Amino acid sequence: MWKSPLGHIDPITTSTAAALLCSVFTQRLASRQSELWSETLGWLLLPIVFRVVGRRKQDDSKTWGEAPLGNPEPEPATAASLWLVALSIVTFCIFRAEGFMIAFFPILTPLLLVAQRYLRSDVRTSADSRIFFPFVNTVWGTAVAALFVILTMLDWDFRWYTLLIIPAAALLVLFDVLTSGNIKGSRFIQPFDVEHAIVPLAVRVVILLTILLGVEKVAFDFATSEPLMTLTLGLAKALTWHFIIQTARNSSWRTVTTTATFSIISTLDPFTQTLGTQALSHVLASLLALGQVIHILPRQAAAKWALWVFSLASLVPYIANTIAIQTAQSSLVHTQEHPIAALIHNAKADFESLVKRQSRNYTAAHNEYRRRYSVNPPTGFKAWFEYATLHQSPIIDDFDQLYESISPLWKLSGKEIQGIMNRVYETSDSDLWLCIFTSDQAQTNCTHPYRTADRNIQNYLNELFENLRGVLPDVKFLINHLDEPRVMVPPSSGGDSHSGLNRTTKSTDFTLAHMGGQPVWDKLTKFCPAEKTTRRAEPNHPVQTYDIPFVTDLPGTMDLCSHPEYRSLNGLALSPTSFKLIEGLVPVLSCGAPSTMSDFLYPPAAYIEPGFRYDEAGDVEWDAKRNNLYWAGSTTGGYAGDDKWRYYNRQRSSPALETGVRPRRQWDKRTVLQAPRVQVCAAEADAVKGVA
Repeated sequence: MWKSPLGHIDPITTSTAAALLCSVFTQRLASRQSELWSETLGWLLLPIVFRVVGRRKQDDSKTWGEAPLGNPEPEPATAASLWLVALSIVTFCIFRAEGFMIAFFPILTPLLLVAQRYLRSDVRTSADSRIFFPFVNTVWGTAVAALFVILTMLDWDFRWYTLLIIPAAALLVLFDVLTSGNIKGSRFIQPFDVEHAIVPLAVRVVILLTILLGVEKVAFDFATSEPLMTLTLGLAKALTWHFIIQTARNSSWRTVTTTATFSIISTLDPFTQTLGTQALSHVLASLLALGQVIHILPRQAAAKWALWVFSLASLVPYIANTIAIQTAQSSLVHTQEHPIAALIHNAKADFESLVKRQSRNYTAAHNEYRRRYSVNPPTGFKAWFEYATLHQSPIIDDFDQLYESISPLWKLSGKEIQGIMNRVYETSDSDLWLCIFTSDQAQTNCTHPYRTADRNIQNYLNELFENLRGVLPDVKFLINHLDEPRVMVPPSSGGDSHSGLNRTTKSTDFTLAHMGGQPVWDKLTKFCPAEKTTRRAEPNHPVQTYDIPFVTDLPGTMDLCSHPEYRSLNGLALSPTSFKLIEGLVPVLSCGAPSTMSDFLYPPAAYIEPGFRYDEAGDVEWDAKRNNLYWAGSTTGGYAGDDKWRYYNRQRSSPALETGVRPRRQWDKRTVLQAPRVQVCAAEADAVKGVA
């Protein structure tokens, strides 16, 4: 009768499979935010896991006639050995939390082989494969394998690799102590069986990790994490440690290094690699590491060949990536333009069409205004038209945004508008500038209840209006100097804050709320139509983008009501530095606002300041450009008071742009808080108006 080759699987094969699975799963979930917390939880759970899953019976190793590498009759672990191993584990955790683990892990395999060969008498592995024998049982073979794996992941930034000596040494000490046998001439570092000493070891590891988290909390206010992610990752780490210990005790502690190497390199995303050869090299390196894991196991381990199924962890993403590339390339064969070229072409065509359809004389401009808005142009429209054409303004007719901002105020008289402006300005901590333009002098004077520095607003307005003496009437207006917008118009006040239309009632009431440092998404979208907040927008794509996330529908992309997922993607919604919200019919000039707010948008003063002007002399020649991007700017975008800062625009761009596997340092509060906050309204306007 035919028997399945999987009819009998040795316990060591089972534990190795579980170790590989848990290790890959842990690597997939790993994040800087949850790393130390999950490691602490993992070591708290590890003794429980050993008790629940059950200790490996010594009889399991007798199946292949050899004792495990753990002591058959374990000796009590000394306090020195326990603290040394605990310190090594915590050192390892620190470097892994900082993203330094990827590059150095492979080199530990030959180093550990050297340590076991020359300091120990018991190094037994499989020798049933001529191909993998040198990569498992010889120093030069394991060194060649390690070098190949490292080269596939190397980014040639050697400044950080010198630090890797520390965790490498820590792990060598860890494995050396856990390997059976006595070091000649040494009684201080007493080897011990980790399974029998798991409780005192776990206690020491948890103590050290707790101290580390406390220091991090005090120094950086950074010791928080997501509970569900931490719980899941902590359990996965506990299971990983359990199964890897079971495997190592019955084979070699080199299974730890090879398993970790496999999990790291097999989980690298091929979709982020710049070259196809780089993605392929990662697959080959993962297969080499997996082969080392399999052939380190004793020869008698039945069905260990089944472990090759884990090669799918790297093969499936690579094949999917290859198919996606070929599909995109075959699609491009049938089009004359690349999607980016098509978008550029369409944008230029749209702008040229916009300019061409502008009115060329006053009569045409007057008629177009009546057609658009069903009312006569305001007083002074002819003088404005002559001024605009004299200064060669490319836009004459398309000022719909300005019209929609102003139109709710038409329900109020001039006296009522001045009254509400004065009341808002005089309200405690309204934090607005009141500016008065004097026509006969063409000068603007701006005052604030308690501030003196206006971020160059007054000089900016004087420069803009210096040639308009006697042309404009005397004007009084409010300006918001803060980066964040200020005004929402409730429907009951005479406007739908989302569209500026549907004005029903007249109101001069307003409210002022201070919401800085708080989530404000619900406030931003409180007046959205109900049907828009329950689904994502389905923008019309005029260009075939081949699943590349180009923005092809700008108005739809900026519509907060159509994109509830923006709730956690922008610092303004998550935790604005300041958010002094005015709800009511109040005309306030701001330099940026999302789609649901009613501020009057104007070009900020930064546009005329020398530090913000484009200087062609600073451009880098094309041949001198490199694939490096540095963020050395200010930390605008939101108030970094908790872990929400991770989801701000600039911080999200960092991992999104990372395509290599270099030892990366994740953005954390230590970086964010050290940089001074520079109030740049133009930059914030870009962030507010370009959430996607």
